Amino acid sequence: MPVIDADAHVLETERTWDYMEGPEREFKPLVVTPSQQDQGKAFWLIDGRILPKTDNVGRDTPKAAREMDDIEARLRHMDELGVDIQVLYPTLFLRPITSRSEVELALCRSYNRWLADIWRRGQDRLRWIAVLPLLSMDQALVELRSAKENGACGAFMRGVEGERRLSDPYFFPLYAAAGELGLPICVHSGTGNFALHDFFARECGFAKFKLAVVGAFHSLIFDGIPDLFPKLRFGFIEVSAQWLPYVIHDLARRFQRRDRKLRKDLLREGRIYVACQTDDDLSYIIEYAGEENLVIGSDYGHADTASEIAALRGLKQKGEVRLEVITKILEDNPRALYGL
Repeated sequence: MPVIDADAHVLETERTWDYMEGPEREFKPLVVTPSQQDQGKAFWLIDGRILPKTDNVGRDTPKAAREMDDIEARLRHMDELGVDIQVLYPTLFLRPITSRSEVELALCRSYNRWLADIWRRGQDRLRWIAVLPLLSMDQALVELRSAKENGACGAFMRGVEGERRLSDPYFFPLYAAAGELGLPICVHSGTGNFALHDFFARECGFAKFKLAVVGAFHSLIFDGIPDLFPKLRFGFIEVSAQWLPYVIHDLARRFQRRDRKLRKDLLREGRIYVACQTDDDLSYIIEYAGEENLVIGSDYGHADTASEIAALRGLKQKGEVRLEVITKILEDNPRALYGL
């Protein structure tokens, strides 16, 4: 059966920004080593801020493959892993980068051009999620349409975007356009809010990156966003799926107190997909999520708690889940989520 890795990554390099054009080059990120103490550790300098560059790098992946210097090497490694298609997410954009719309626009455009080039050379096996300049919605919609024409299969969002929750009406034009284009909104582990990011700067990343996405799921359902946009699909990526029973139970209680009824088949009817992990209690989760709305990814290129380079192979070995359900998680469900 074909296997789709629903969450793989690229690691941005200086070449990522070679796609900037004209005045955009003013905002080109630089690679720096800020102090003697950090010798050997590279950082990005972007819009006056120092951001990590070499953190969270999976050493079990070839450097040329994870940085997309060698597309053929990436495809060969996918063959070794038994993966037919990878859906590519960014690394740098998992955190807030700038509060200036012109800087964000230049970065997003260059990244998206880079990924479009990778897609053209990737034999249609390297699909990608577009990063949008959400500080300027008119430009975000332009980028969304361009990305669709160049191999993108979704739009990237973090659990919090700037000063806004994902149920904020500001994002409604994006949701409407994405629904019409058949592109899902892919809410990936991460946060786009500087205050939230900095508040949890010393912790391991759980509250900073993971809980923001769980909260976004809760608020989108509670505020009825899937009902407002019946053509739109949502994906919640790289936060496992173990939280689903708790959040669905909480939503049901809150709906009941307001004389509302939560849909029994919440994920299927809401066109919502969640990326699970092999160490999730899948039998229990499926009771709440159903069989049609779980996907799985390897977190290729990273080395965090979601990273499992052989995750898709490992799922096939889980005796607790029927083979037909595994087939759905590895192929049918990600095809449906990403419109592949």
